[in-house]
Amino acid sequence: MRSRDERSLITSLPEKLQERKPYMKRTESFHDGWLFHKGDIPQAPPLTKAAAYLEAKTEQKRCGPAAKDYADGAVDSWENTGLLSHDVWEKVTVPHDYVISGTPDASLNGAWGYLPYPNAWYRKHFTLPAEDAGRRICICFEAVAIHCTVYVNGIYMLTNRCGYTPFEVDISDVVLFGEDNVIALRISCDEHEGWWYEGAGITRNVTLEVSEPVSVERDGVFVHPEKDHHTWRVPVDIEIRNDARHDTRIRASCRILSPDGKETAVMEQEELLPKQGHHTLHLCGQVTTPLLWDTENPALYTLETVLYADGEPVDKRRDRFGFRTIRFDPEAGFFLNDRRVEIKGICNHADLGLTGRAVPERLQKKRLEMLREMGANAFRCAHYPHPAYTMDLLDEMGFLVMAETRWFSTAPESMAQLAALVRRNRNHPGIILWSAGNEEPLHLTDQGRRIARGMMERIRELDGTRPVTTAVSHDPAHAAVADLVDVMGVNYNLTHFDLLHKKYPELPLVSSENTATSTTRGWYREDSPERGYMNAFDHTTSESFLSRETTWKYIMDRPWIAGGFQWDGTEHRGETTWPRLCSQAGAIDLFLQKKEAFYVNQALWTEKPMIFLAPHWNWQGLEGETLRVTVYTNCSEVTLRLNGKTVGTAAVQKYGHAEWDVPYEPGKLEAWGIIDGHTVCRMERETTGMPVRLRLRCETGSACADGCDVILLTCECLDAEERTVPDASPLVRFSCNGLGSIIATGSDVCDHVPVPSPIRRMREGAISVLIRAGTSPGLLKVWAEAEGLGRAVCMTKLRSSPGCD
Repeated sequence: MRSRDERSLITSLPEKLQERKPYMKRTESFHDGWLFHKGDIPQAPPLTKAAAYLEAKTEQKRCGPAAKDYADGAVDSWENTGLLSHDVWEKVTVPHDYVISGTPDASLNGAWGYLPYPNAWYRKHFTLPAEDAGRRICICFEAVAIHCTVYVNGIYMLTNRCGYTPFEVDISDVVLFGEDNVIALRISCDEHEGWWYEGAGITRNVTLEVSEPVSVERDGVFVHPEKDHHTWRVPVDIEIRNDARHDTRIRASCRILSPDGKETAVMEQEELLPKQGHHTLHLCGQVTTPLLWDTENPALYTLETVLYADGEPVDKRRDRFGFRTIRFDPEAGFFLNDRRVEIKGICNHADLGLTGRAVPERLQKKRLEMLREMGANAFRCAHYPHPAYTMDLLDEMGFLVMAETRWFSTAPESMAQLAALVRRNRNHPGIILWSAGNEEPLHLTDQGRRIARGMMERIRELDGTRPVTTAVSHDPAHAAVADLVDVMGVNYNLTHFDLLHKKYPELPLVSSENTATSTTRGWYREDSPERGYMNAFDHTTSESFLSRETTWKYIMDRPWIAGGFQWDGTEHRGETTWPRLCSQAGAIDLFLQKKEAFYVNQALWTEKPMIFLAPHWNWQGLEGETLRVTVYTNCSEVTLRLNGKTVGTAAVQKYGHAEWDVPYEPGKLEAWGIIDGHTVCRMERETTGMPVRLRLRCETGSACADGCDVILLTCECLDAEERTVPDASPLVRFSCNGLGSIIATGSDVCDHVPVPSPIRRMREGAISVLIRAGTSPGLLKVWAEAEGLGRAVCMTKLRSSPGCD
């Protein structure tokens, strides 16, 4: 029975909370101050009834790394009498992938990159002000890999079993105000989700969100424009949650802002929201002749929403969207804004060779810029939801997107992950397809048909504005899901397209995955599996993995195929065989160096005159031997000259290339691209001298001094005449001043030296170097030095963090 004072406190508390003036929801970065421990920390079971009794209560963890008062190095250990810990805790900033720094081991699974995947722990101390009492407080994780269990102040909160989907931890009831709180995560890598490099850790962004009991639900705004001649209706659905214990009068005020920030429409709605309830508001605006989102001019509008509770503003958010129409035609392919567009797509995993899963935004932007330069206009998020900033960048750069869920399943957990994918991404104009699965054997069965139906019905409930597909690789012509999908996705199996088109003449088709031709940058000899290298020229490697030229010609000869997605845009770790550490199918290599395949695609996919000549011309010792010389170009004719003498002129067939057998002699090899009798582009390869010095080239420009931003450099060698030496291979040591740190280097896909090493052997004339900016603005200096080649320096400006883009 409570005392009179306790009853008085309980009765008066709601009144005190009601007296407090509501405030606008705030979102804070939760990236800094994490403590990390690699490996499990054994914890003995309780040996007494008292210990077992306490561990059966809400605060389950009184001991061990999940406990609030565990000695984790956050305070001096000698002060923690009775709580001394010998565990080593490292201070880290998230996103963080701890697997990428491991040493490859041939005894481990090549599917996951030959790297060890130990379990691990994260802990973070934080405080909240007393005035946050009574508010809804959540810690939001965009992804934690592979699986994780979350505790707050020793209290179990949840277990997340997908390393690619966002989740939130509502800590409103367990947090302490005005004193220390601890969140602890145990990372489990005992089970894998994929057959590719997965990484592990808090691999994406984390935020702390504090809101009033009345707020807009997470991902609760859906903008879905509808064209009506020159006018567009703009229906807006806004999901509101009311965690308060009383009914609340709410008002949503919205305005649509054009790409240049001008107000183009205003909407408003007011309702009474029942206590502890959820409700969806349906508003509708109108915009006349808006700028259209297109692959070449990706115009983005913004819906600004302000939510009022009992007359006070409590939540404000901005959601970007675009005006565009999409249509898949079973006879004519894909149409964007009533214009036929060939889908020139690439599949991509979310990792990068230098960083693993924790890819900085600037580095991702660099990758996407390279893919756009290559001619790609479409991106398949293989095989799971990709980071939120990636989806934003894809919109900004004009990529068409196939967004894919991780699990082909109607189990409650999988359906929740599917809903999270659709809800988070449905405002992105670039998304043209939802994918409900990839290469599932069950696609052939009635069991798979039932699963597909349930998933697709759920997708359409959440977003009925886009078609749904699933990527079929097992006997696509006889798949049991064919009559359920809006668009049939076929992986490889090119011979099945004609069968499908005949069998289902009303069904649109897309090549959801193709090519997968393995090539190694700069390797112009025969395939060498024992060395891990594959011939760099475009070629067919198996019945399924056809050359880029063969695949694209097949698709283009059938206008009823909407286009295709190559496997893949950039090399990814895993799916490999020793000694190689990655899949070799990418057009850009593991360390963001352009491969020959990059230029094959550019010749197939771009219209601006281009030409690429291979191989390099440093073949000392092979004088007189015949070498294969290949020219990839979008020109109709090519002339090849060696040391001023014409080797030959060749017509370039559509979707083809020019090729000669040329006896090697040192000197200058030149290729001239010709259209309508006029030379429009040229490229030369020249025999160089030996390297005499190093050069560092910045690939990403200035950076922000925020402790998170990065700078990508390329190290190369020059000869005495300042020519780049394409086959140089020195051992190079990198260092930088106190304004930054070397976090990764890479050059050879078969190099087993761990990624963080500042010493790297160059392969085929290039090393990629990744620098993390510090927190002080100024001139960041990076040095490269090698025996006999002196020292090179690159200087990059670091800008002050406030206002950094």
